[in-house]
Amino acid sequence: MNKKYSIGVDFGSLSGRAVLVEVDSGKEVASSTFDYPHAVMYEYLPDGETRLGVDWALQHPQDYLDVLSNTIPDVLRDSGVKPEDVIGVGIDFTACTVLPVKSDGTPLCFIDEYISNPHAYVKLWKHHAAQKYANKLNEIAESFDKDLLGRYGGKISSEWMIPKAWQIAEDAPEIYDEMDKFIEAADWVIWRLTGVETRNSCTAGYKAMWNKKTGFPPKEFFKALNPKLENFVDEKIGCEITPIGEKAGEITKEAAKLTGLLPGTAVAVANVDAHVSLPAVGVTTPGKMLMIIGTSTCDVLLGSEEKIVPGMCGVVEDGIISGYLGYEAGQSCVGDHFDWFVKNCVPESYYKDAKAMNMNIHQLLRTRAEKQKPGESGLVALDWWNGNRSVLVDVDLTGVMIGLNLLTRPEEIYRALIEATAYGTRKIIDTFEKNGVPITELYAAGGIAEKDAFMMQIYADVTNRDIKISASSQTPAFGSAMFGAVAAGKVNGGYDSIKECAEVMGKVKAHYYKPIAENVEIYNNLYDEYTILHDYFGKGGNDVMKRLKEIKKQVKNK
Repeated sequence: MNKKYSIGVDFGSLSGRAVLVEVDSGKEVASSTFDYPHAVMYEYLPDGETRLGVDWALQHPQDYLDVLSNTIPDVLRDSGVKPEDVIGVGIDFTACTVLPVKSDGTPLCFIDEYISNPHAYVKLWKHHAAQKYANKLNEIAESFDKDLLGRYGGKISSEWMIPKAWQIAEDAPEIYDEMDKFIEAADWVIWRLTGVETRNSCTAGYKAMWNKKTGFPPKEFFKALNPKLENFVDEKIGCEITPIGEKAGEITKEAAKLTGLLPGTAVAVANVDAHVSLPAVGVTTPGKMLMIIGTSTCDVLLGSEEKIVPGMCGVVEDGIISGYLGYEAGQSCVGDHFDWFVKNCVPESYYKDAKAMNMNIHQLLRTRAEKQKPGESGLVALDWWNGNRSVLVDVDLTGVMIGLNLLTRPEEIYRALIEATAYGTRKIIDTFEKNGVPITELYAAGGIAEKDAFMMQIYADVTNRDIKISASSQTPAFGSAMFGAVAAGKVNGGYDSIKECAEVMGKVKAHYYKPIAENVEIYNNLYDEYTILHDYFGKGGNDVMKRLKEIKKQVKNK
């Protein structure tokens, strides 16, 4: 009997990655990455003329189709696996990443009339231009029904669906009227693959204020935001919510031509990159937090009962694993943090040194930063270069670096930025535990977790916890492949539940990171300083960041 395989596709912020996995062993057989041709649009649309405003972040949905047409044929060709031996497909996405489409799924940006309208494109998760609508939503929700915000840590983020929909209704009512659906990109891709429109319970629960027991907020709430939004759920969603772990449909003839897979291949309901990763490291029980560290970081864990945790992104029943409460938190800027620094703040001499040593600039900076002891630089930073997701839920917060002087070197700043992201993670862990959600084990996944031993040791020291690392270099794609195997079911060579699948396929590396006692002591002191700054700038002690941002907007909009 031929071996059976599943394919997972992870749609990130800059690229899509596919991985082909043996279903009976979890062995990764082949992988392929495709960079989005349009990348992230921050300043202009593809026409090169239409300028975007402050805090915009858009994508082009054609890039997602190109991922499917490139990566899936690649892994089939490179592995020699026949399409008939692929039993299932799963996908995951960064979220909330949403787009307006017609009733047949055609994105509005594919229509000539709307090519130069920014609101016709995909609003990426880090599109923060809807912040004023998020602020208003939180005010209205607080007075309307406090329970609406409780499960989201007290605030709805501008990164989520409803503020983004509200921005369209206010700023581009013609687009709002023209779109038949406002849909997560993850669900849109599944629609393209199966011909069936589904809405997954993960993004609905964490990003669109849906609750398994009570559904979406009532029409009266949406009307209070904007009369145009009164029938938003019925008119722009208009679809039942499907639990994750279910089968969404099967590959259509059209999708078969796109991907090289056979018509009838099982396709799983879409999922979120972080949430799909938890079973990939073998976690299906409470108390174990997974950090998926990339351009940003998403933290997920399971609980046996619902607790209200300030600043969490959400707690959703069956949101990650059926039978448990799934908690989410995160940081808006991690890998982006370091990328910004090397592109804007490192002198040319460092690049020359890196080239002479056959290193990239990140490797050089880490090599030099490793020679420092914790606290040696006298620096402490806040990790808010792209706002704060948890626990303050405020994208108008910006970066801070304290302790600079004329002797400060680039590698010291670089290390301080790494330490800042570790402090932010500890702040999330502390907040969960103070509010009755215990975290007994810590896991990490993503390219940084796999490749950067220096950073992971800092995280172990700052959190004073062992950190286990995912065995897969493509953890979200691997997790999606697992859900693809579940969609196929045991009768077709897969599994009947994600728990059963995780027992076989979920894995971590043998090596893990242990905290170093003398470093822990120093980092405890530095974390105290971080907390003082965190609360001063983040909890109303000094709103200078917001005042500066408002001045920036006024000047740029003149």
